[in-house]
Amino acid sequence: MLKGNEDMSVVSLLHCEGYEYEKVKSAIDSTFINLGGIQKFIKPGMKVLLKINLLMKKKPEEATTTHPVFVEALVRAIQEAGGIVTIADSPGGPYTTRALENIYAVSGIGQAAKKTGALLNYDLTYKEVPFPDGKITRSFAVITPALEADLIISVPKLKTHGMTLFTGAVKNLFGIIPGIHKAEYHFRMEDKKDFCNMLVDLCEFVKPALSLMDGIIGMEGNGPSAGNPRKIGAVIASTNPYLVDVVAAKMIGLKPSDVYTIANSVERGLCISDLSKINIVGEDMRAFLINDFKLPTGRSLSFLDGMPKFIQKSINRWVSPNPLFIYDVCVGCRDCEMNCPPKAIKMKGQKPYVDLNKCIKCFCCQELCPKKAVEIKRPWWMEKFLQ
Repeated sequence: MLKGNEDMSVVSLLHCEGYEYEKVKSAIDSTFINLGGIQKFIKPGMKVLLKINLLMKKKPEEATTTHPVFVEALVRAIQEAGGIVTIADSPGGPYTTRALENIYAVSGIGQAAKKTGALLNYDLTYKEVPFPDGKITRSFAVITPALEADLIISVPKLKTHGMTLFTGAVKNLFGIIPGIHKAEYHFRMEDKKDFCNMLVDLCEFVKPALSLMDGIIGMEGNGPSAGNPRKIGAVIASTNPYLVDVVAAKMIGLKPSDVYTIANSVERGLCISDLSKINIVGEDMRAFLINDFKLPTGRSLSFLDGMPKFIQKSINRWVSPNPLFIYDVCVGCRDCEMNCPPKAIKMKGQKPYVDLNKCIKCFCCQELCPKKAVEIKRPWWMEKFLQ
């Protein structure tokens, strides 16, 4: 049974054809109406943090980051209700002023902030905060704007993910951990289930008041940065971030049990996975279903689930996917080397090489490669088996 009140089982689902401002603003205004009105969330003078997805320096049309028009429309809706908006994220890689400036500029978020007067975060400080209720993590390093906000809204992008299969409202909150610390969490929790349990702990720590997903154009294939844009046409929102992910995952053909963040939240009683018991307000879910949404090549092998961990680890050495560098595309920027949590990548003659004995399969190298020069490949015989 779902913990919490009745509002926690409501999901707003609306269609939005593209990123024309008026259409997006209308969808966002209607979203708030579906969830009980914006005044339910925003009070005059309230400091509101929009935790958007700013993974890396990518243009809006590449569908890696939350779209600037989506952010602009949401900011204006909050401002109309009297809220004071700060836009923040700790992207992958270095958490520096220069890195933030570059990402704000290229992603279009800087222009959205300029149009609306919203504040862009440049505060690089953070604090280690205890979380004794965590199942797997009892404290988190958290960026300062997330600690100072009166209310946090998670604004994710609907995308696939090489490590976690799917990234949405829950995974989006990993960005409140400063860049230098993200690698530590990957290294400490190389098991995907443990890592995703940590993400659920983090979501419980943050407790976003609202999760509002940009699913207008998402990413399929080798997300969260090396995949391809895919039109979905959906704006999904709920006070329950786990249900946003359930609806989005089912929309693209994923079973809740395949996505560990969802499976973990179901086990904890934070979420239900049965669509018939979710109060979807707005439009018919069936109109959004996609049967041929491409998944990452590094997706989890479900037949290993339930086996003892030592057996899984042994089998995984033979069947799990590995990073493959495309040297004709690689420019030798060293981003993969600098952001590899176990330090398994070394540069030789301006080209990266990975020590597979150290590799923990987090695929940060692919996620943060600016040139899409990293592919995730299984052994050829496993590819045949999976076909």
